Amino acid sequence: MENSWYDTIKKPSWAPEPWVFGRVWSVLYIIIFAVNIYVLMFLSKGQISWKVALPFWLNLFFNFIFTPIQFGLRNQFLASLVIVAVLVTIIWSMIAIWPSSKWLTLAFIPYLVWVGIATVLQLSIWWLNR
Repeated sequence: MENSWYDTIKKPSWAPEPWVFGRVWSVLYIIIFAVNIYVLMFLSKGQISWKVALPFWLNLFFNFIFTPIQFGLRNQFLASLVIVAVLVTIIWSMIAIWPSSKWLTLAFIPYLVWVGIATVLQLSIWWLNR
């Protein structure tokens, strides 16, 4: 089997095996989808404002563009900036929704933990391959 580009770049010794990413993201996308459905429901019922929903939408945008930037453009610096934006918008989302729905904040904890790890990993990859 031919190695992919990601397999050939320098990574820290603690980097998860490639198969781990697919399994973790499969679970996280279910959580992200469910949380965003509730955010839309709360917004449509007037229970939250668009200012509370905004960080969730920005998070989806940054999450969506990360993979094409990292694997398509292979731009590790830009991918590092984007993953930091993903992390920041997760935290912002959790803080914004807390007064209205503590359980939605808690539902994002696994996402926060994984993206925290992914951010350190991405920054390490950028540093090792600069």
